[in-house]
Amino acid sequence: MPYSARHKLETRQRILESARRLFNSKGFVDVSIDEVMDQAGLTHGGFYRHFRDKSELYAEAVRWFLCEEAPKPWQRTRRNGGKSRAERIVASYFSLDHFDDCESCCPMISLPSDVSRADAAVKAAYQEVLEKLLGILMADLKGPGARDRALAVVALCVGGMAAARSVEDPGLAQDMRRAAYRQAQSMLKARPC
Repeated sequence: MPYSARHKLETRQRILESARRLFNSKGFVDVSIDEVMDQAGLTHGGFYRHFRDKSELYAEAVRWFLCEEAPKPWQRTRRNGGKSRAERIVASYFSLDHFDDCESCCPMISLPSDVSRADAAVKAAYQEVLEKLLGILMADLKGPGARDRALAVVALCVGGMAAARSVEDPGLAQDMRRAAYRQAQSMLKARPC
């Protein structure tokens, strides 16, 4: 008896979640298809029913970050406190929960060096995630220079978190994370000229 469409979808989602976590924590090169399938509780043979190759899986795993069915623990809803959506997202992005969550974090933080060496499909998936964040920020920014400010905030988010995660000294890491957060928030609140 063939599997139902729902079963196939759920299986694909398990593979994507397993891949996303492994790619975020280990990078593209150090993750095998066997490892992804094992973490998903499946056998290697089933992989090719869902994906052409590891590169296609990688691109889909990056896009999986945007999937609302797979919310990340650090994205939990917090009280508004009069903040705009962009301010709340930036606060979550720079949160200690997000900093500590190497498996569920935004792929823009964990994967830039992998993506820069990847094929066009992977780069397109990464760009899709980046443009989604950019669009959310731009929706709250008005006036001249709004796009430039949103681009700078995205760069602060990604670069600030990536740099903070890349140093050994926890004090320096936290100082970098907090400084980038303060700068990003001030850019969001700045009034256009």
